[in-house]
Amino acid sequence: MTTHTSYPQSADALRASDRTARPGATAGQRKLGGVAGWVDDRTGAGKGVGYLMKKVFPDHWSFMLGEVAMYSMIICLLTGVFLTFWFVPSLGHTVYDGSYAPLKGVGMSEAYASTLNISFDIRGGLLIRQIHHWAALMFVVSLSVHMMRVFFTGAFRKPRELNWVIGSVLALLAAVEGFAGYSLPDDLLSGTGIRAMNGFMQSAPVIGSYLTYAVFGGAFPGEAIIPRLYSAHVLLIPAILIGLFTAHIVLVAVQKHTQFPGPGRTNDNVVGYPVMPVYAAKAGGFFFIVFGILALMGALFQINAIWAYGPYDPSPVTAGSQPDWYMWFTDGALRLLPGWLEFETFGFTWSMNIFPGSLLLLPLVYVLLAIYPFVEAWATGDKREHHLLDRPRNNPTRTAIGAAAIAAYTVLALACTNDIIAIKLHMSINDITIALRILLFVLPPIVFWVTKRICLALQAYDRDTVLHGRESGRLVRTAEGRFFEAHEPLDEYTRWKLVQQEIPQPLELESGVDANGVRSPKGKHAALRSRLSNFYYRDRVDAVTPSELEAAHHDGHGHEAIEPHDAPASVGTSAHATEDDMRS
Repeated sequence: MTTHTSYPQSADALRASDRTARPGATAGQRKLGGVAGWVDDRTGAGKGVGYLMKKVFPDHWSFMLGEVAMYSMIICLLTGVFLTFWFVPSLGHTVYDGSYAPLKGVGMSEAYASTLNISFDIRGGLLIRQIHHWAALMFVVSLSVHMMRVFFTGAFRKPRELNWVIGSVLALLAAVEGFAGYSLPDDLLSGTGIRAMNGFMQSAPVIGSYLTYAVFGGAFPGEAIIPRLYSAHVLLIPAILIGLFTAHIVLVAVQKHTQFPGPGRTNDNVVGYPVMPVYAAKAGGFFFIVFGILALMGALFQINAIWAYGPYDPSPVTAGSQPDWYMWFTDGALRLLPGWLEFETFGFTWSMNIFPGSLLLLPLVYVLLAIYPFVEAWATGDKREHHLLDRPRNNPTRTAIGAAAIAAYTVLALACTNDIIAIKLHMSINDITIALRILLFVLPPIVFWVTKRICLALQAYDRDTVLHGRESGRLVRTAEGRFFEAHEPLDEYTRWKLVQQEIPQPLELESGVDANGVRSPKGKHAALRSRLSNFYYRDRVDAVTPSELEAAHHDGHGHEAIEPHDAPASVGTSAHATEDDMRS
């Protein structure tokens, strides 16, 4: 029990707002409270900070994927600041005279020479470079997996569509930021990538040559591209990323956090831990775990060994060169496009054998990602707020769409390595390219159909488990000499997860005409919406209703015999089970 002690004061020193000090507070706590009060008096931040500190977050491992992305970005920023102290973003010519003997006396750009200097002559420079590169890859992969978790669980639904759009822009900017970063050292590999970028921009219809002259400041390679990429990499794109990340986190804090279904979890509450002290302590510890893993990777696993490639020279091209993994699908699409797509009209060359894969595909993918929540909401007609997540199996069409997209990405990623596959497996690169072109159109529909069938089968299994109970593996003999397997009933917590989902019904197509027989101008849109709704929800397995569950426990005909937990092992609850019941 806490007691409050009042301290005597003179009457003229008393004020109505005076508060007695807590007897247990230490001098440090009182000073900290004084500083917090001083800041609050001048900023008014106390109310907002108090709200955030009391914010409840659910406890599930998949929610940490977004935190991995945030921590990786922070590590990129910290290590990037270190690298800026010594990196020289210039294409000015110099002769290398550093510690790496094989390149001594070789002419190169100042950017490449400074990168070698960071790697071999700055204490800890190579470690920081490699941590920076690994953190960048971790940032992109964790952001991608986080978006997959959000997509497959339906966390993008109302009221979180805007946050999904922000995440899509973040993913696109992360890919662009990564490309700008690994282009800076001006080694043979990154220089080849910049040369490819120049060609890609030239493939833009009509404006291609003007675009490349504007970006490069003249003819390729010029001397402006590295300083411009450097400004974009360390200033422009990081500022946008930080702003979008802040907006993303603020929206997560303002809106209720999504949670997986379970007993006691509804659309009106959040079951978890408050930020202070539990979640903050866990998040802080997790940050150092991520930092430690990236430090180990930077120390033990070599990445981007630029000294092995040498300085950039337009004449040679590194054999087997590929971009980082998140750009594989664009390079793969470029390799799969046939050459006969190029044509000329009105004196202009239309490089449709290059332009769609090089410049159009990357933004198109993220635009489709950004608008998907609105397409699904329009098709289903669902305007409600959703704070409970879907199990992927309970939305088979959405899950199948995601799986088909992953299959298409996999084919394009394999196409990016078609030359290496041909060399390692001693196969014809033309045959591999033709096979991958066919797979790009055949594999995604097959994956869609198989995934949807699997989801429906899992739904049917869940329904059967709820109605019939869990298979116990014990055979029970009835008084008539018949045998059946006794099923154990599910506990209420397990059963909750299997029956809580809503299975929407397809929208019905209206006649499209009014009482006077006049056709509605929105008739075509209604027909399209009805077809999309049927595409999503025509094939479904309805969740078990309470009446069906009650019938399953009391009707032995047509249902498996469910043995209660407290019944003897040799006695079934349905002694009058038929042969059909036992065979099922």
